[in-house]
Amino acid sequence: MCNSGMERKTIDDFEPGPLPSPRQLDRFGFLKQEHNSSSDALTKNRSTHVNEREERRVRKWRKMIGVGGSDWKHYVRRKPHVVKRRIRKGIPDCLRGLVWQLISGSRDLLLMNPGVYEQLVIYETSASELDIIRDISRTFPSHVFFQQRHGPGQRSLYNVLKAYSVFDRNVGYVQGMGFLAGLLLLYMSEEDAFWLLVALLKGAVHAPMEGLYLAGLPLVQQYLFQFDNLVREQLPKLGEHFTREMINPSMYASQWFITVFSYSFPFHLALRIWDVFLYEGVTIVFKVGLALLKYCHDDLVKLPFEKLIHALRNFPEDAMDPDTLLPMAYSIKVSKQLEESKQLYESKLGKDIQEEGDTNGKQEQLH
Repeated sequence: MCNSGMERKTIDDFEPGPLPSPRQLDRFGFLKQEHNSSSDALTKNRSTHVNEREERRVRKWRKMIGVGGSDWKHYVRRKPHVVKRRIRKGIPDCLRGLVWQLISGSRDLLLMNPGVYEQLVIYETSASELDIIRDISRTFPSHVFFQQRHGPGQRSLYNVLKAYSVFDRNVGYVQGMGFLAGLLLLYMSEEDAFWLLVALLKGAVHAPMEGLYLAGLPLVQQYLFQFDNLVREQLPKLGEHFTREMINPSMYASQWFITVFSYSFPFHLALRIWDVFLYEGVTIVFKVGLALLKYCHDDLVKLPFEKLIHALRNFPEDAMDPDTLLPMAYSIKVSKQLEESKQLYESKLGKDIQEEGDTNGKQEQLH
């Protein structure tokens, strides 16, 4: 009797469980929150018109990309303003995986490094393996691809994160990375997702992001300092309210930067932000953050500490509508202020390090 119980447990541990039926899933593969038949009818009526418009967009994009991306670089050189405008409107979902690889520079990395990913996955060991295994079920737990214990999604996620932890032992593995890798795996193969992660963290096109995951999260500290400055300059009334209530960005915005909104934002909005993020860089994260605060400004300035923290971690549904939020974000100018606050942060950091050195020096003299 005990024996069969033991066997049973082992099977449970390794056999993927049952999957939800397609009816329970939204169009991205996530479990639906609640079922609303009246909105279903509305969606059906609107969908014919939307499908036609989507097909026209896909045709335009295919023309722009060329077969397998062959025309992309040429088109970007000739018409960068068209590319930027179309990306900001949203990349068609069926082409997202390919376009993300083209705009991030990861396709070039993949072609320059044949066989490297396989080597990392199969023949190398990583000090982070247990940490990765522990966190895997926490990554997009409501998505059908990642729900099965030891299923193909969890295996792919493990492989990509393990490969990266070997590829860059300085960074190794940090929890938030799972959401980046998970998002990418929904749109491309393991190897493609790995090289896109490398492109982002090593800075193939934009500034490297590895500082978000290095010990002490140095880049997160810098971004939060810059964001705080932006809030105070662009939304002074809210900035003052935050000071009074002792709220700082580390209490609500760290995840925005560490997972580029993929952790707690509605998926359809996160995708639209990622389209722009991969093409234009991290600036869009600051802009979206400011747009959210601006949109909810009048409510936020009235709230006391507890309610304020809750509101900053749970924005209302209407604030999360990409067609409202993103145009607002695009209209916010931040480049000059970001540059100034970066210099300010670096000089402050330099001063802190120098003071620390002076203090240590004095202590050594005393001994």
